Amino acid sequence: MEGVFTYFGAVVGHGDAMIIAHIFLVLALVLLVSFFATKSMQLVPTGSQNIMEAYLGGVISMGKDVIGEDLARKYLPLVATIGLFVFFSNVVGIIPGFESPTSNINVTLVLALIVFVYYNFEGIREQGFVKYFAHFAGPVKLLAPLMFPIEIVSHISRIISLSFRLFGNIKGDDLFLWVLLMLAPWFMPLPAYVLLTFSAILQTFIFMILTYVYLAGAVVVSEDDHH
Repeated sequence: MEGVFTYFGAVVGHGDAMIIAHIFLVLALVLLVSFFATKSMQLVPTGSQNIMEAYLGGVISMGKDVIGEDLARKYLPLVATIGLFVFFSNVVGIIPGFESPTSNINVTLVLALIVFVYYNFEGIREQGFVKYFAHFAGPVKLLAPLMFPIEIVSHISRIISLSFRLFGNIKGDDLFLWVLLMLAPWFMPLPAYVLLTFSAILQTFIFMILTYVYLAGAVVVSEDDHH
């Protein structure tokens, strides 16, 4: 947000450089958490390893109902990595003096494009180019000229849905916190921080579950066809 103080903004100025600096901060946090979680692996996990295993188990459980356990495990690296990046990006903005990378539309758009390209790639790889896009035409051949462009627009709209949903919610949270801190700069608005943390977790969950849903739509069709 232009004119709002951030530590990185004071060094590199506001604009793209500040967003990039916050992205590198989030990447460093994700790598740091991953390093401590895997530094000394044990059969009975403790500490950071226990937290990470609980997180990964939760991601698999989330995807199991959507896409099946085998495929949930197959796509775990993608969904779990996106989840960590989105979560830390959301939470960073709650700390005064920092800004959420996900409050920038360019960041959320890139995340949405990654999901869009990957699930379409997986659908084509699993089913073949012709068979994958044949599903866009629907079950009634007579309606294919109508259904195909509708499906294309529907899939492209997922990019807008994913990116703007995350961007809009996190941007709104940042603005809410900004106004709150201006009105009560010397008090700790703890209820607001609890609400913003919950929102950060919720938006991460939504992005992850939608990634599983889109993958299921692209891949599970071929599983059903095999049976």
